[in-house]
Amino acid sequence: MVYAGMSAKTPAERLLDLLGPVNQFHDPVELGDFGMPSRAFMEDMLEPVASAGPGSRLGPLEKIHVFWFAGMSCDGCSVAVTGATAPSVEGLVLGAHPGLPRVILHHPVLNMEAGPSYMRPHELAVQGKLDAPYAIVLEGSISDETIAMQTGGYWSGQGEEPWGPNGEMRTVSTDEWIARLSQGAAASIAIGTCATWGGIPAARGNPTGAMSLMDFLGQDYRSAFGVPVVNIPGCAPIGDNFTETVAAVLYFLQGFGPLPEFDELGRPAWLFGETVHRHCVRGAYYEEGTYAAEFGDKECLVEIGCWGPVVNCNITSRGAINHVGGCMNAGGACIGCTMPGFPDKFTPFYKRPPGSMASTGMARMMGSVVRPLRRYSNAHLNREVRWDLQNDTPTGWARERSEPSGLSNFGHRFYDRMRRSGDTGRRRGGEWGKRDEWSDERDSSTERMLPGGVGHHNQ
Repeated sequence: MVYAGMSAKTPAERLLDLLGPVNQFHDPVELGDFGMPSRAFMEDMLEPVASAGPGSRLGPLEKIHVFWFAGMSCDGCSVAVTGATAPSVEGLVLGAHPGLPRVILHHPVLNMEAGPSYMRPHELAVQGKLDAPYAIVLEGSISDETIAMQTGGYWSGQGEEPWGPNGEMRTVSTDEWIARLSQGAAASIAIGTCATWGGIPAARGNPTGAMSLMDFLGQDYRSAFGVPVVNIPGCAPIGDNFTETVAAVLYFLQGFGPLPEFDELGRPAWLFGETVHRHCVRGAYYEEGTYAAEFGDKECLVEIGCWGPVVNCNITSRGAINHVGGCMNAGGACIGCTMPGFPDKFTPFYKRPPGSMASTGMARMMGSVVRPLRRYSNAHLNREVRWDLQNDTPTGWARERSEPSGLSNFGHRFYDRMRRSGDTGRRRGGEWGKRDEWSDERDSSTERMLPGGVGHHNQ
């Protein structure tokens, strides 16, 4: 494995130096209908029903090709993206969003064409003959193909091209496609933790030299439009995080605004600027010092292995699919899968992080005071004013419900006086909700409605 500082060239440059240039490609005439069950490219099939087109174009781009490559991957990122809703993959492909160009997706699983017919747009992009700009998306980590080449093999391949000796067919690795296409790409996007940081394939003990797209292309990489590598981490990522970022970048490429804010690691800052814990549905339990003892408990999960307080992710606020689900929302502890240090710096999973002991200890001390005070206030605020005046709660759900004691009433009277001390519009008298004159007024009102009372009139 070659680390930074050992060579002035990036891994992508070293790979291309070994492979050399290419100038032979499939003859489309000889292919016929091979790999074309519909006898048409998916782009041609979708164009008649697409919303976007020359007549609706609002910017310089009518369409943009997106080449999706799978490195060392489980395909979980593809599954996650197909569940995106804001925007959906279908909306992007059909150009349903005003101002956005149609996305011509080239995905090894989703496309109908196969074999050399599927690889044809890739070849045109390498030759610089594609009919529109293109972007590349990597799912899964980049392997060091120079290691596999030493024994005549490869780690992850995508298609065959006549790029071998004397024009022989050979498998083209994902890494080679990216190395050849990245310089002309309008944008290079890494989806999922494997592609953004290396992920599980890059964990200690791997023999592949696995790395991220950012490591592969190098610190100085810029796309043809001047954009560094864009990273959307997650294992698997939230589908909406990816499609929303793609839409934001496309608006920039279309000239409708500046490039949105990304952090120092290329993550969308508006999506990964906060930690899991800050928006966690269980965060209040942490504040009150109550923690789950086992999975299935409703309290904060820190003490059974949750790394949420130090992990950048929006899963708790956005949910997994269509704002539903997500790790902590569904009872799972955060294991840091969006972070560059995953998995090596977070193992063993589901064990209490050592650093949490100090914070949870202090939260327990504070919570032992805060929790009783909040229960005390909650009991008072769970009573309607009329019930306080009548000293009776007319509920049929708890017939044995006890009424507040005299000591409790005294405490709430004192608390209400403090609460209303700055209320300039208050009436003279006792505190709100416990004013004795209300009882007097109620009795007087009742008396006026009785025969012979002030409010009684004889006709």
